[in-house]
Amino acid sequence: MSDHRVTYAVDPAPPGRNRLTCFFRVILAIPHALLVGGPGGVGWSLSAVNDDGGRSSSGSYGLLGAAAWIVAVISWFAIMFTGRQPKGLWDFTSFYMTWRSKAVAYMSLLRDEYPPFGEGPYPTVFDVGAFPETRDRVSVGFRIIACIPHMIALVVVGIVWVLSAIIGWFAILLTGEYPTSLYQFSVGYLRWSLRFEAYLLLMHDDFPPFSLD
Repeated sequence: MSDHRVTYAVDPAPPGRNRLTCFFRVILAIPHALLVGGPGGVGWSLSAVNDDGGRSSSGSYGLLGAAAWIVAVISWFAIMFTGRQPKGLWDFTSFYMTWRSKAVAYMSLLRDEYPPFGEGPYPTVFDVGAFPETRDRVSVGFRIIACIPHMIALVVVGIVWVLSAIIGWFAILLTGEYPTSLYQFSVGYLRWSLRFEAYLLLMHDDFPPFSLD
């Protein structure tokens, strides 16, 4: 495991998956997806075709995710002018990211238990460390530019992940089990994307690794 400050883990699902809820997982996950978005998030969005034939991109962040982006913009100005981030804003982003970390595990077929809306126990671990009292203004000032390599990498890895998730979905329906190697890859992809999202949303200043571990 990496020693990066942001950690994410999912308890292995017990044998004998719930095929019925896995089959309807996309539908069952809609309420959470509308609030905190789907797997991938930053660096990965779905393109939808409009009725007039045009194309538009709909991000996978959800309503709270959109609010977290607004909070990040406000935090950016606060940090640049004062060197500090208002703790209330950081707490909101932490709440969003913690909820999101549980929801995406369910959406990704890693667990069958329905995730709580907001706070509540779930067989996942997501930790961003303590609230940073001081901030690196240079890192924050150039955050978007620094994030470009991760955005590109996560798009590529995300495409592979989508293919693996489809295979995993069929495997569960046919055998009742998620292949171990694909399961571990999915957890790793979510770990990478959540670490990156926490960095982009200004929760900390530690540059995330290009790693699934």
